[in-house]
Amino acid sequence: MEALMSLIVGVLTAAGVYLMLRARTFPVVLGLTLLTYAVNLFLFASGRLTVGAPPIIRESATHYTDPLPQALVLTAIVISFAMTAFVIMLSLKARAELGNDHVDGRPSQEEAP
Repeated sequence: MEALMSLIVGVLTAAGVYLMLRARTFPVVLGLTLLTYAVNLFLFASGRLTVGAPPIIRESATHYTDPLPQALVLTAIVISFAMTAFVIMLSLKARAELGNDHVDGRPSQEEAP
């Protein structure tokens, strides 16, 4: 289970970094989203992967799940949603003012007159 989670986090991170290095704004937004998914899975997996264990320590519980990573993931979801909305609005504003959707504001070689 841990190897599968590590592989998923690695693939999401690699795809996110690859998309963030593109010259257009839409792949950058998708890459940022994939990167936040990878961070959320990493935070969630840091609380030990236990199935059927309660998140609260009781007297009779022999093993439990750490509730802190779950709270961190919930907070990270809200922050990533707000950050994604901000980056989308920023890219729409840049598109309206510059006339293209390139990250650096310059058109590519095939679009240049």
